Amino acid sequence: MSQQSPAEHELAQLLVESLNLEEVEAASIDPEAPLFGEGLGLDSIDALELALAISKQYGFQLRSDSEENRRIFASLRSLSAHVDANKAL
Repeated sequence: MSQQSPAEHELAQLLVESLNLEEVEAASIDPEAPLFGEGLGLDSIDALELALAISKQYGFQLRSDSEENRRIFASLRSLSAHVDANKAL
């Protein structure tokens, strides 16, 4: 498992809190593991809830119709990179 960066850890905590993943520790999420399917096991409803939480926390919208979503939501690391590149200052 890779080490989480501080930004990845912050996002992992937001993920755990916003999706009520009581059995998951934010620090235990592998930043390179898939968020959906065989990885963390999230589904499309989780993606919508996570997108809303990111919007509130970081001040930008993740569009549900974006063709980039599969890449953006591939892992904690890719999501964190996208948030870092797009968050409002």
